[in-house]
Amino acid sequence: MAMNFRKHRTQEPEINLIPFIDVLLVILIFLMLTTTYSKFTELQLTLPSADTEQMRDRPRELIVSIGADGRYVINKTELENRSVDSIAAAMSSAAPAGSDSVVIISADANAPHQSVVSAMEAARRAGLSQITFATQSSAAAGQ
Repeated sequence: MAMNFRKHRTQEPEINLIPFIDVLLVILIFLMLTTTYSKFTELQLTLPSADTEQMRDRPRELIVSIGADGRYVINKTELENRSVDSIAAAMSSAAPAGSDSVVIISADANAPHQSVVSAMEAARRAGLSQITFATQSSAAAGQ
């Protein structure tokens, strides 16, 4: 019997790329589905308008109206000075229930954002922590 001492050709190992590509595609699809793309230029906001509203018989309400030109009216009394300190002083003197009063900010849709922020800061300085915003129904907004 003759023994076969021939050298066997060793095959070089192959790297199978198909599972690797499959994993990459799954990760890519996952990232595409979980990433949100925001277009800030197309953001459209419909802000509430501040129509003149009759005073309601609610003893704890302090209504702060802000006009489109940034004027402040607190409980039907217009403020001459628009500084935060003067607004805070007017709020604290007009608050019917002291620190338990509810501040209702009724801002025009075209009112400067800074005016609304100043009214909120003035309410904070006056110790009024309950703040809400007056809005109109969407049916009234279309008129």
